[in-house]
Amino acid sequence: MKDFSQVFRNKIDTIVEGWVEAVRQDEQMETAKELTYKALRDSLPIVLEAIATMLSQSEHNDIKTLVEKSLEHGSLRAKQGYDAEEVAREYRVLRWIIFSTLEAELAQGSPAEIIRAMRLIDTAIDEVIARCFKTYTEERLSEFEQLQSQMRLTNQELTRLVHASKDNLAQLAHELKTPLTSIIGYSDLFLRQQQNSQLQNGIPNISHIERVLRSGRQLLHLINDALEISRYEAGKMQLQPTEVEVKSFIDTVIETVEPLAKTKTLQMVIDCDRAPDQVVTDPLRLQQILTNLLSNAIRYTESGSIKLACQVLSSQEWSVTIKDTGVGLTADDQTRIFDPYYRAATGHQTYVPNSTGLGLAIVSRLVKLLQGKIELVSEVDVGSTFTVILPLEVKTLEEAIALSITQEE
Repeated sequence: MKDFSQVFRNKIDTIVEGWVEAVRQDEQMETAKELTYKALRDSLPIVLEAIATMLSQSEHNDIKTLVEKSLEHGSLRAKQGYDAEEVAREYRVLRWIIFSTLEAELAQGSPAEIIRAMRLIDTAIDEVIARCFKTYTEERLSEFEQLQSQMRLTNQELTRLVHASKDNLAQLAHELKTPLTSIIGYSDLFLRQQQNSQLQNGIPNISHIERVLRSGRQLLHLINDALEISRYEAGKMQLQPTEVEVKSFIDTVIETVEPLAKTKTLQMVIDCDRAPDQVVTDPLRLQQILTNLLSNAIRYTESGSIKLACQVLSSQEWSVTIKDTGVGLTADDQTRIFDPYYRAATGHQTYVPNSTGLGLAIVSRLVKLLQGKIELVSEVDVGSTFTVILPLEVKTLEEAIALSITQEE
């Protein structure tokens, strides 16, 4: 009887290359496009090697390795942000790539040999899928539990925030209501299904968990933004100045937001030829400013480009400009856009979904914290340009007081 084990083993590299290419080109697998080649293929060659061993008529079936690597794969995909449908889809692609790669060799075997080989490959892939989903679900449940813990810890700060500031309380409560209702509803549904579950397929439960996690992240994002405003107003934000290499810093920020631009097919244009080599600033606060401005530009732009440019203005100052080709702002919106909870209308919508109305309010306060200023030029249906002007070297509170005393003397 023909042994397809060695044939399969010789084709492993071809299968891996074909699978990676097919997954990256699949329009329904957005998460895969954001991963490096190494992160995408992870332990696939070892899994394929175990399948090759299963096809052998002389070697002992390597079920242990197959199970171990499948469990690792499920946990890894959960951490990488895959949803359940993407995990299932990548295995459907793998099954198709394996059989299309082996098609010519399989055709040379007898019917009995072909049936045996196909049955063993199908069995192995089914086992991989089952084990993978086991750890994928466990990882998602663990994330769900961590999210609940975070929300409990955040609740005390939220309570203090509400007592400290009555302004916008009704609006904040309204914003919290939708994601909180979703969390409660899906959590209740999930718990009842777990208590009365007769399902063999865990994908419906995974889908509910995904909805809970999305709503929970949205809620935490809103709460954290509100707390950031509160900390600034209370004077609790402290600068941590350090030397920052501007170009590499900008590259890091762009890497963070570029996937968002790619999902909307927006062109990212970076011009830092006239940027200072180094500045002394608080890198965390500067990153928050740029990330908020870039994310906002992407959110309000449906086509065209997002441009970031930075340059030295004088011996004391430098600037970062972010220009988009988005919906733009009316004159009235421009006077209020940095107010907390204010959201500009966009077309037929009163505001963009999932916008908290706090992003630009945080930006304006962080710019002041970094001893700078922010300027806005905008035109409806043309786009907006935000320019942040900052000192080349920020001063700590102690340094600023000392400088002021020296100047007075």
